[in-house]
Amino acid sequence: MASRRRPATAITVLTCGAALLAGPFGTGAAAAADRDGGEGDLAGKTAQQVNDTALHALAGATSLRLRTSATADPGRIDLTLDRAGNCTGTISKGSYGRVDLVKRGKNVWMRPDTAFWKTQVPGKEGDAAARQYHGRYLHGTTADSFLKSLATACNLTAFQKSATAPTSPPRPGHPTPHLSKGKPTVQEGTRVLPVIKKTDGVIQTLYVTISGKHYPRKLTAEANHQTGTVLLSNYNKPVPFKPPPRGKTVDISVLEKRVQGQQQGV
Repeated sequence: MASRRRPATAITVLTCGAALLAGPFGTGAAAAADRDGGEGDLAGKTAQQVNDTALHALAGATSLRLRTSATADPGRIDLTLDRAGNCTGTISKGSYGRVDLVKRGKNVWMRPDTAFWKTQVPGKEGDAAARQYHGRYLHGTTADSFLKSLATACNLTAFQKSATAPTSPPRPGHPTPHLSKGKPTVQEGTRVLPVIKKTDGVIQTLYVTISGKHYPRKLTAEANHQTGTVLLSNYNKPVPFKPPPRGKTVDISVLEKRVQGQQQGV
């Protein structure tokens, strides 16, 4: 028999991508650019110093856009979020479906796609819900356990703490992580300096903005022929907010009723 907790569990699966990729990165002008090999004022810093400078900038950001992907997981996150817990964007998990998410204060709106309805409410009820609520938002507050679980992805402060936490000392018999600089490159139109960290078969590369504030723009982690990627942008820009029209919104209870009805039919 299906569990009453099934929807929340599925949402946890949808949001785990950010947590998986948000592990610690590891603390431990044109003429000028030509003279310093393109590294700007980062030329005089060691790889560790560049790394620490970028993490400090990340920790001080009041808002940003976060995108995650991984070759081993169909899950994708694309959220713009701030320290107040506001956010907007999408969370997807392959065949489990996709959810458009808007959170403002305690209010949460989610717009599931057809695959979401069919995996959360299997059978005829799921098909009927997908048709009936196509393109419509479910609305409630974080007092609802289902929406509260979904809204955990909007916690910028938690992401910042996780991403900038000091790394643990190397285990006995394991080498100390080695950091080095790569060659300057371009990430989505912004010149960045890669900082490469190698340890225990894992290669992490942190791409740091060269000009202006030295924010992290990208992190990749490679291990066992798999790659995870975090993209960071839109630093300190307001989270856009446009509440869904009332005519396109229904109460979150419709999902709970559908799930209960499906369970009773099992």
